[in-house]
Amino acid sequence: MIEPVQLPEPWRNARLTVVVPTYNEARNLPVVVERLLALPLSGLTVLVADDNSPDGTGEVADKLAQEHPGRVRVLHRAGKEGLGRAYVDGIGRALDDGAEYVAQMDADLSHPPEALPGMLGALLSTQAGVVIGSRYVPGGQLDEAWPLYRRALSGWANLYVHTLLRVRIRDLTAGFKIWRADALRDIGLERVQSNGYSFQVEMHYLATKLGHTILEVPIRFEERRDGLSKMTTATKIESALMPFKLRTRHRNIEDR
Repeated sequence: MIEPVQLPEPWRNARLTVVVPTYNEARNLPVVVERLLALPLSGLTVLVADDNSPDGTGEVADKLAQEHPGRVRVLHRAGKEGLGRAYVDGIGRALDDGAEYVAQMDADLSHPPEALPGMLGALLSTQAGVVIGSRYVPGGQLDEAWPLYRRALSGWANLYVHTLLRVRIRDLTAGFKIWRADALRDIGLERVQSNGYSFQVEMHYLATKLGHTILEVPIRFEERRDGLSKMTTATKIESALMPFKLRTRHRNIEDR
């Protein structure tokens, strides 16, 4: 586990909301929340967006909110509608609640919470609209336990999308990042239509088209600690078709 960066004031007091979508993450969520709240970021809050998990993740989240009033909030959604919809609802709630910065991260402990202060520092010390925790820039690492087929799928997906969309990001499918609130409002969540993992690609594509600077910093990506991957065949098909849809859907947005 890396040692979190100690940011100067007022950066450490920035109103940062970390949106964590969950579906059957009852065992991982308390660990994620504990590590997030231990960070030297006094303005950090956690927003759990739970899709009515059958394993009781929503109830676990409610208990955490009771134990940490004001620092943990819960958004209960009616059912499993896809990662993209969970993020749109969660990010929208964070913006409505006054977040200055919004982070995205998975609940399966594949993203190291301790990297967030450094990512926030990179955002605040540059003009970037978003900072990505990247697996594929120099210094980025993949857990040796990550299966070979997942490595191949991730590498192929990034090459495929980059070839079709010409977006200058090495980790196009990354799900660990921090946004400026103004960048998110400029993108407009109402524009985003992706349901699954292709949400990440659509957000990166829109940010690029609208002229926002995207900065990638290296992280170590860990294999999930518990539970199963949510990647399905339908998700893979959506992701394969998405680059073609994006070029049509957002063709009226001019590159800045």
